Amino acid sequence: MIDLTPIMEALISLAATAITVVVIPLIVNKYGSAKLEKAKSWAEIGVKAAEQIYNGPGMGKQKKQYVLEFLLQHGYTVDFGELEAYIESAVNDMKSSQAIMIEEVLENE
Repeated sequence: MIDLTPIMEALISLAATAITVVVIPLIVNKYGSAKLEKAKSWAEIGVKAAEQIYNGPGMGKQKKQYVLEFLLQHGYTVDFGELEAYIESAVNDMKSSQAIMIEEVLENE
């Protein structure tokens, strides 16, 4: 009779290696991406709220500080460089949306 034990051990070892190398990083990336998208969404909400609260020229520092505190209150403790990048991205998106809306209004007049 042929002893299949070494072959089975090799297959189990190969499967464990595949799970460690492929499956676990995919799960981590998926969870990380979801958290990243959620942080971006909260940054966008914070930017819009800051625009409503501090509506006036020259209040950029107060707005940014408000959004940073808003994100920290919602549990986002990533480094401030990342948070600031999210904030700047949300501000840029908001300004682009406003510019498109203004163009549409001017075209319809």
